[in-house]
Amino acid sequence: MAEQIPIAMRTALGPHWEFTGDDHHIEVRHPNRGTPYRPPRRPPSWRELLDSLETGFARAGVARDACLPLRWGRETELTISAIQALDPLLKDGQLRTYRSGFLPQPVVRFTGQRDATGHLKDGFLTSFVNVSQIQPVGGLGEYGAVLDGWVTVLSHLGFHARHLSISGKLSSWRRRQVEGITLRFRHLDHTLGDIVLLWNTEHPDRMAVDLGSGLERLAWARTQERWHQLIYGSFADAAPPTTLDAIRTATLLLGHGISPAARGAGGITRRLIGTIDRDAARLGVGALVRDMYDYWSLFCVLRAPWPEVARAIEQEMRL
Repeated sequence: MAEQIPIAMRTALGPHWEFTGDDHHIEVRHPNRGTPYRPPRRPPSWRELLDSLETGFARAGVARDACLPLRWGRETELTISAIQALDPLLKDGQLRTYRSGFLPQPVVRFTGQRDATGHLKDGFLTSFVNVSQIQPVGGLGEYGAVLDGWVTVLSHLGFHARHLSISGKLSSWRRRQVEGITLRFRHLDHTLGDIVLLWNTEHPDRMAVDLGSGLERLAWARTQERWHQLIYGSFADAAPPTTLDAIRTATLLLGHGISPAARGAGGITRRLIGTIDRDAARLGVGALVRDMYDYWSLFCVLRAPWPEVARAIEQEMRL
């Protein structure tokens, strides 16, 4: 299968790309890649960016599906990737998925890269929106079409093909019941995400594609803004980065009804709130919670109102 991927990509992308590599590695770049990049004069709002994504995918025939629940409770306590929507197909060999199509999925991960001081590096957050196209495919032709459609979506967002590149190993990896081949795409020096061809080990004809990026990373690459300014706006310098990240993620968790507890998903909420700098939050967390609440509400319906979220964080901080 690996040796057929470059053929599928050439067929889908057309002749206006340069393919280099060997049997084990591939790199795809635009021949006019040396041209300068100019960010937009007015950075798009989060709403505008989300609407542009939804419109771009719709034009490619990919409809938006509802978000997965944040509380997962199967192999992970929380939803960590939109790919979990493919579990029935890939892990159980069933002919169904939980979701399919364009999915702007809020997720929580603690695997972001950190610097020598323990702070998350630019481009990483504990919680972010996993922009994905997830769907079963009947063969490599459909895989190539997904990749070509994504290039078109990126063009709709204002990214030009000449600043994009795709690369990766053609060898497959295996994790329990699932095998896959991962290729990563970049915009200039920013890694935007990846496209993964996946199949069930016992039923290799049951294949799917997971095309994934991060909404925040897309905005970062598009605008070239300072990372913390992009994510937190006027709050960027109001508290230490760890505190800002914790309040952002706690707002998402509490908004979904995942209250502090001794273990399970609630234990994650309690652990996050425990990292908030008490001195930095001495006057309360309401303003930042409201800002983050408005952000998460763009993608899913939150169960608890924002004042209740702020109250829960401040109450937990007093324990």
